[in-house]
Amino acid sequence: MGLKALAFLAGAPEPLERFMAVSGADAGGLRERASEPAFLCAVLEFLLTDEGLLLTFCETESLKPELVHRASHALGG
Repeated sequence: MGLKALAFLAGAPEPLERFMAVSGADAGGLRERASEPAFLCAVLEFLLTDEGLLLTFCETESLKPELVHRASHALGG
């Protein structure tokens, strides 16, 4: 789910810029860190801080928001 969330952010320029600003990652860093559980957890945690963005992601992926929370927790969040 973390990779799906990252792909979702990649298609949303404004939220992606906000995520990069708070995470300190650049575009290259996103690709390099995409396989790191802690980084994917950070992506999910970012979605969880913005209810509107979270709901849009969940609608796009046909997921319940609580599944994002569970996935974040499973990755260490």
